[in-house]
Amino acid sequence: MPATVLILPGWQGSGPDHWQMRWARLHAYNVVEQNDWLNPLRGDWMARLDEAVIDAPGRVVFVAHSLGCILVAAWAAVSRHTQRVQGALLVAPGDTEVPHMRDRLPGWSPVVRQRLPFQCVLVGSQDDPYCSSERAQGMAQDWGAQWVNLGQAGHINAESSLGDWPQGHALLQTLLKD
Repeated sequence: MPATVLILPGWQGSGPDHWQMRWARLHAYNVVEQNDWLNPLRGDWMARLDEAVIDAPGRVVFVAHSLGCILVAAWAAVSRHTQRVQGALLVAPGDTEVPHMRDRLPGWSPVVRQRLPFQCVLVGSQDDPYCSSERAQGMAQDWGAQWVNLGQAGHINAESSLGDWPQGHALLQTLLKD
């Protein structure tokens, strides 16, 4: 049985032109819907992710963007279901520890920096306004993720003009191989 792909949008969700939502439509991937996209509570988001993993048939692969990456790390530190995860594509993690984001997203700091118990790839960019390349590389190292530098790609979202982002989907395919 192939792994179930779970799309994990970040703060404020991912709009219809975001590569995550394009992938969901093109490939019938499951989007983990959160109760409150604008005022995310870490515990609520973690509980919802745990439910999605438990409800999925077989193993899962995460496709996380921004705050979704921070969610994966926090969830993996406490969940009893991490063995169900085959891998994670972590894209443009948001740095919730910088002062202006810590104030806007209370409860999401500090970022959990322990090694993730599954294979993962972290894709970052040189000019992400929500996380410096150095911070993203540090997260990749701490999480045990392969680092992929996308260059000047901003927050790797709809504004980055990636369309269906075939390069990212190719990275996901490496995680889906059993």
